[in-house]
Amino acid sequence: MKNINLIASLIFGIILFSCNKEKSKTSLEATHLSKTEKATDTLTKHIKPFKAELPTIGLLMYNGVLQSEVIATSDVFAKPSEAGKQLFNVISIAETKQPITTEEGMHFVPDYRFDNCPKLTALFVPSAYDMYAQVHNKKIVDFIKEKNKETKYTISNCAGAQLIGESGIADGHKIVTWIGGGEQLQKDYPNLKVQNDSLVTFVEDGKFLSSNGNLASYISALTLVEKMTSPEHRKFVESYLYLDRLQDWKE
Repeated sequence: MKNINLIASLIFGIILFSCNKEKSKTSLEATHLSKTEKATDTLTKHIKPFKAELPTIGLLMYNGVLQSEVIATSDVFAKPSEAGKQLFNVISIAETKQPITTEEGMHFVPDYRFDNCPKLTALFVPSAYDMYAQVHNKKIVDFIKEKNKETKYTISNCAGAQLIGESGIADGHKIVTWIGGGEQLQKDYPNLKVQNDSLVTFVEDGKFLSSNGNLASYISALTLVEKMTSPEHRKFVESYLYLDRLQDWKE
């Protein structure tokens, strides 16, 4: 009888342990699922869907790009309206889908390649400290030429003006480049009307806008966002970015 009771106790213990283990496993799975769901939410809640009815702003990228000139444009155009409405598609484009490495060493993954890029309303052409590889890359130059046929605006910042010059799309138009680069730009591309970069920060001529680059790229982006929306939205974006704090900066 004692043996029977002992066996029964052992069986009950095994069943109880199994049940508790299963409950513990279920609890862990639920916890893990909860964490996964939260992680997914964190990853996806900032993604802005591509809406075909909205104007599309294209940010050209390539290895060695100055990341401030990519970030400035996305900073401005990705901001919603004051009511929280998405106003633009903001996409990045490179020759391939491989991550590009910026001048500063960060890795950016492009949204589109040259061969599957959607129709653009505006194309922003940034710069690098050494533009030799880009200017001599026929695929980049041809991409700018082709997209200029459909864009309403084409914008260069800093030495991105060299790619505009190489493409020939802005011949006969005013353009400005990085501070100190204008003289060589004029020699290389005599059909451009290169402005005095020591005096001119930003210039607009027809569909072409250009700036000295780096943080001056915000001027290009803000000027265009105002043209495409309203002065009130520009002021909202400036306040969103705390630009007034930089303008009134005191030590």
